[in-house]
Amino acid sequence: MLKIAFDPIYAHPLPPGHRFPMLKYELIPGQLLHEGVITQSNLFSPVSVDEENILLTHDANYWQQLRDLTLSSKEQRRIGFPLSAQLVEREVRIAQGTIDGCLYAFEYGVAFNAAGGTHHAGTNWGEGFCMLNDQAIAANYLLNNNLAKRILIVDLDVHQGNGTAQIFKDEPRVFTFSMHGDKNFPFRKERSDLDLSLADGIGDNEYLNLLSSTLPGLITNHQPDLIFYLAGVDILESDKLGKLALSKDACKQRDLFVFEQCKSNNIPVQVSMGGGYSPQIKDIVEAHCNTYRAANDLYF
Repeated sequence: MLKIAFDPIYAHPLPPGHRFPMLKYELIPGQLLHEGVITQSNLFSPVSVDEENILLTHDANYWQQLRDLTLSSKEQRRIGFPLSAQLVEREVRIAQGTIDGCLYAFEYGVAFNAAGGTHHAGTNWGEGFCMLNDQAIAANYLLNNNLAKRILIVDLDVHQGNGTAQIFKDEPRVFTFSMHGDKNFPFRKERSDLDLSLADGIGDNEYLNLLSSTLPGLITNHQPDLIFYLAGVDILESDKLGKLALSKDACKQRDLFVFEQCKSNNIPVQVSMGGGYSPQIKDIVEAHCNTYRAANDLYF
């Protein structure tokens, strides 16, 4: 069964200027339900992640200031919006949804978080609309509970997973792979275990060939017990922040290739959705829904 973490708080409204990207969190499950790809039984609502699991990844002082809404104005500007109790609650539910998704992935092969991919959050900072790093929290949860010995993070969002890279820079059990736009945010990159920096305007064939020549070798060499996949759709040509030139079909082929690699190697995969900023919400929703369709067709 395809299990998907979703809670109405994922679509919590933000201040003016930030509300549009949040619409997808309501529209994507609605579209999949409308098509019959999923039913309500596929959706689950996560609770708040335990503080002890947050502290496996994030600095205690940073978490306490985030929790108590006492981060400085400068720190809040780096995150990109003012703090609120609801936004913090949203983050802790997303983090638990990714942990739960790992457990479902062990059972079913693949599982999703309808939000997540908060890869700009580092050990003691938030950035780029990310406050807690959901996949890093889940990876450390698995390691700490002896549920996995080796983990591969495949970050195909158009923006580098700088927070994830920083968190795991000295952790050999976690291999971080980020394939992202070279001249895009964040402008001060961290060093992943493997960074593939893409030139502006890269198209379908070059992108897919690069991915297909890289990912199988990473899986063979690292032998992960679980793969985290960050499936941002901001690689689309239509994306106003992405600077790449991929079609929706190529984006779906990307997803299918990742899932085929996971399935053929019998490696569970947890998927967090990441970014998407095309001017037309229908383009964002369709590209994200394609990720679910690809997994559903291959696994179920």
